[in-house]
Amino acid sequence: MRERVQERGRVRVARIHGRGLRTGVAVALAATAVLGGVGAAAVPAEAAPVVAERQARAGLPQPTGPYAIGTTALRLVDHGRDDPWQPGRARELMISIWYPATRPVQGDGRARYMEPRAAGHFGGPDGAGVFNYRTDPGRTDWSGVRTHAGQDAPALPAARPRPVVLYSAGLGDPRTWGTALVEDLVSRGYVVVTVDHPSDASEVAFPDGRLTTSVLPVLAGQPGLDVGALLRKALATRVADTRFVLDELAALRTDRRLPPALAGSLDLDRIGMVGHSAGGFTAAQAMHDDPRIKAGVNLDGQLHFPGPDGTGVHLSSVAEDGVDRPFLLMGTEDQDSGPYSGQPGWAAFWRHTRGWKADVTLLGSRHGSYTDAQSLLPQLARQGAVPADVVRADIGDVRPERAVLATRAYVGSFLDRWLRGHDDHLLDGPSALFPEMRFER
Repeated sequence: MRERVQERGRVRVARIHGRGLRTGVAVALAATAVLGGVGAAAVPAEAAPVVAERQARAGLPQPTGPYAIGTTALRLVDHGRDDPWQPGRARELMISIWYPATRPVQGDGRARYMEPRAAGHFGGPDGAGVFNYRTDPGRTDWSGVRTHAGQDAPALPAARPRPVVLYSAGLGDPRTWGTALVEDLVSRGYVVVTVDHPSDASEVAFPDGRLTTSVLPVLAGQPGLDVGALLRKALATRVADTRFVLDELAALRTDRRLPPALAGSLDLDRIGMVGHSAGGFTAAQAMHDDPRIKAGVNLDGQLHFPGPDGTGVHLSSVAEDGVDRPFLLMGTEDQDSGPYSGQPGWAAFWRHTRGWKADVTLLGSRHGSYTDAQSLLPQLARQGAVPADVVRADIGDVRPERAVLATRAYVGSFLDRWLRGHDDHLLDGPSALFPEMRFER
């Protein structure tokens, strides 16, 4: 989590950027109480989003692999666990499964990037589009963004079940905010499961019409907030969510809600996990706690907690213990990121990890460079929906197409090597193919 403080009259506003458990979060969390007061439970389905006269449009980059893509969304309920954010209610999640499909889709046949209710909130005055990325409220047509996937399309039968990758977004971001990377992995033959963390994510749309929004702004405004405790709770909830999804994947192989041929394509002996920011922390901690995850990637997510006042360094158990399976750290040139040697949580993790490991830094990048912000924000800036200086602060000055290509190449190379046994040697050391990616020793 990263804060950026600015003055709006006498109101001091900080935006949570999904950095997810980065240092210096106290000011950001305390200030989020003024970010619209979204509250814990739900926004009625008929709540009207802010609408601008002329909304900006944007598109996701084309996947690079040979496979067509399908996607389906499912609601999961953990009847054995109370929701930590909403006591007295069973924990429920929304996930999307992305998979190779029998044929490509075109135009409006492609699945929406965001469900319309969620899109209205995300781009409205209380949503993450505004407060994480400072887009103008109502100025972007988020529901008009299309993926490259067919909704509930028949899955492409496979001679051998496909490796499964879980994806977790940053603190406050919805599960859609990594679709460009997810689609590319699927186009290369993976099944990817994206996980929403309700009451953490800016908004989560459920099939019955509920729109559950983030509790963090309200909690952050409480007097005497223990910032470290709040962030530990957020991470523990995310890890429990992840492990529940792993439990459910076995049952899903016989679930008739799945599109044809998808159930039999899940190889649960080859599971990886990728996450951005708090999602990267989640990937590492879940891998530490659950041996079913065979390989993990952390996209610029810190691995330590602050103290009660938001300062100090308190190592997580994954930082103290490391992991014994392959793991890839991918940093940025943000001021509190960079190589493992400059980050206390990453440094401890590096020392204690017994499995194969590598660390790369994307030159000229910022925290949002590993997300869909890298491809979407420059398009929106050209239409006046987000200031150019905000774009530079979010994604730096690395060329967007090169950042997207490098992210896809390094994540794909890592997963291919450790889940498929196909090694292209990109992660052996510095590569002339990607001079913008620094290989850390």
